Amino acid sequence: MGDRVLMTGNDAVGEGAVRAGCDAYYGYPITPQNELTAYMALHMPAKGRVFIQAESEVAAINMVFGTAAAGKRAMTSSSSPGISLKQEGISFLAGAELPAVIVNVQRGGPGLGNISPSQADYFQAVKGGGHGDYHQIVLAPDSVQEMHDLTILAFELADRYRTPVMVLTDGRLGQMMEPLVLSEGPAPAPPDKPWAINGAAGREPNLIRSLYLVEGELEQLNIRLQKKYARISESEKRWEERDTGDCDILLVAYGTSARIAKGAAAEARAAGIRAGVFRPVSLWPFPGERLRELASQARRILVVEMSAGQLIEDVRLSVGERVPVDLEGRMGGGIPSVSDVLARLRALDTEGR
Repeated sequence: MGDRVLMTGNDAVGEGAVRAGCDAYYGYPITPQNELTAYMALHMPAKGRVFIQAESEVAAINMVFGTAAAGKRAMTSSSSPGISLKQEGISFLAGAELPAVIVNVQRGGPGLGNISPSQADYFQAVKGGGHGDYHQIVLAPDSVQEMHDLTILAFELADRYRTPVMVLTDGRLGQMMEPLVLSEGPAPAPPDKPWAINGAAGREPNLIRSLYLVEGELEQLNIRLQKKYARISESEKRWEERDTGDCDILLVAYGTSARIAKGAAAEARAAGIRAGVFRPVSLWPFPGERLRELASQARRILVVEMSAGQLIEDVRLSVGERVPVDLEGRMGGGIPSVSDVLARLRALDTEGR
């Protein structure tokens, strides 16, 4: 095992990126992700790598584009309003098939909102916040350990599929501290990137673009992208289950809300209510097939999220009419409590008796 340390979630993302071989980080300050930018400012130059505090979020995502086009591992991070400003660049990354990692430490909205944790950027992340028919892989940690581990995985998946990957977290996870076991040894070397713009001596020059003006070319690009997304959807679904074997009421949640759901489910079990938890780790691709299987045995599904109800739409699309789906949601930086969720579980259990 690697070293065991106490670290905040934001710092754990930074350490994961460093250990994954991130060559360049570009960011712009915004709360509650500033600790991540500060961590990269300290550790990237110390390792001879690039750190730039860009003049804006738009500049940062386009610096990521240029570095990725050169075949290097690049990352940016922000919180909700800043991620909105990066959406055009993320669409450009997808259209040019460039690997990159984007971290969103979500805060309350809409607008400038507040600096409290939120999960109201789910639609933006999983439905493609920018323009065009594209997807990005979205990974959702629920612990400081996963903030570290999924960041490393994000770089690997980005290179494997030549696509942007988002680590979608929130201000609570970003600023909380937990024990973390650091990854051991050097990260695996990135794959060869013969497509990169890194000098054309001895070969034909490469061209990286997302602009296609000849009739039919853009459609062919989109066909290729959709085939890639189908491969990703087939191979990269990830989830966690707890006490789903005999559950009567299934809680579905991700991130901070999943931690709360796990606590509520444990207390419900102690009170005789058969509650289980399904946590999607990949929000895109969404593990809907497994959720549909679980819906065939549960009597109710309760979605817990820090939004007006966004994750719940993918849950309903997955399970169809098999089982009623209810929402326990908070908005604008509100965080549901274990007692809130437990009270809802008690009410649903009573309804079924």
